[in-house]
Amino acid sequence: MTETASQHGPKQRLDKWLWHARFYKTRGLASKMVSAGHVRVNSDKAAKPAHSVKPGDVLTFPQGNQIRVVRIEAIGERRGPAPEAQTLYTDLTEPQEKVPRGPRFEGKGRPTKRDRRMIDLDRQRGLNDPAQ
Repeated sequence: MTETASQHGPKQRLDKWLWHARFYKTRGLASKMVSAGHVRVNSDKAAKPAHSVKPGDVLTFPQGNQIRVVRIEAIGERRGPAPEAQTLYTDLTEPQEKVPRGPRFEGKGRPTKRDRRMIDLDRQRGLNDPAQ
């Protein structure tokens, strides 16, 4: 007896699912990421873009500056709008703490134009001041 997709639920190619879920802008880019070994399915490296995924699988992959961890909830029929794509998965990625930006200018980094003018005025005053 042969096993069919209908007996074990729907399946889809990994690169196609990543594209449908809008994690990558093109299917070709998703395919390259999988081929390069950057995508894991249930903690195992996916060797080829045609790797089959199904609801319940957990994917780990890089996206931008962070590593994303998502659980597949559904198989997409098409690459639809973002709200539709977000129903295909549950995001398990831990939220990253926002790093506050450094102070504007406290002797670090590049001064603003206004700060630079103030520095120049202070230097001129120091040169013209006979008390020093």
